[in-house]
Amino acid sequence: MINDEIRFTRILEDVKSSARMNGGFINEEEVKKAFEELDLSGEQFSMVFDYLRKNNIGIGEPLSESEQLDQDERNILEEYKNELSDLDIISESEREAFAIGAMAGEEEAKQKLLLYYLPKVVEISRLYSTQGVPVEDLIGEGNLALAEGLELIGALEKPEEIEGMLIKLVMDAMEESINEAEGVRRDGTKLADKVNEVADAARELAGEYGRKVTEEELADGTGLSLKKIREAVKLSGRKIEDIEYKDEEA
Repeated sequence: MINDEIRFTRILEDVKSSARMNGGFINEEEVKKAFEELDLSGEQFSMVFDYLRKNNIGIGEPLSESEQLDQDERNILEEYKNELSDLDIISESEREAFAIGAMAGEEEAKQKLLLYYLPKVVEISRLYSTQGVPVEDLIGEGNLALAEGLELIGALEKPEEIEGMLIKLVMDAMEESINEAEGVRRDGTKLADKVNEVADAARELAGEYGRKVTEEELADGTGLSLKKIREAVKLSGRKIEDIEYKDEEA
C-alpha cells in the first residue's frame, strides 16, 4: 500500500511536469496511460484531473488566461508584455544563428537570446500562478535562471539543445521558489501552533488560579516542558497574556 502511494505521487508529479513542458496541458489518454500500472478507479482519476486543474494544468487543451489568473495577475502580465513589446527581439530564424554565436561565448549573441526568451518566461509564469508566489516574483526568478543558463550553454553539443535546457532551468527555478514559499508557510504554521498550545494552556491554568501564572507554574501544572514554554514565549515576543513575566512581578 505504501509503495503504491509512493508510485502514485511520483507518477502524478511526472504527469504535472510533462504537462507544463507541453505548454500547460495534457491529454486525458496520456494521464490514464501514465497511471495504468496502478489500475485507478474512475473516482480516483477524477481526483487526479481536479488536482491537475488546480495546478493550472488543462486537460486536452491549455486553460484560458481567465482560468489561470486573477485580474491583478492579468494586469501584471499585460504590463510585462507591453514592456517587452518595445524591445528589439530577434525572430525565430535569427535565433538559430545567434544560438551558435552564444555557444561560442559571444556576449552580443547571449544578449539577443536573453531578449528572445524573456517573453517565454512570462508565459511560463502563468503555469505556476496561484501556487503561493506572486507572478512578478516568479518572473523574476525565471529571468535570473535564464541569464544564468545562458552562461552554461557553451557546454552543450548542439544549438537545438539550448531551448529545452533554458526552459527547464526557468521552470525549475519557479518550482523551487514555490517549494520554498510552501516550506516557509509550513514552518510558520508550526510556530503558530506552538505558541497557541502554550497560550491555551496558560489561559486554562490562569482561570483555575484566578491570576496570571509564571512559566514555572505553567510547566508544573500542565506537563509542558519549561523549554517549550520559553520558546513559545520568545516566539510571541512575550505577548502571551496569561503568563506573568519576571519584570511584571511586584
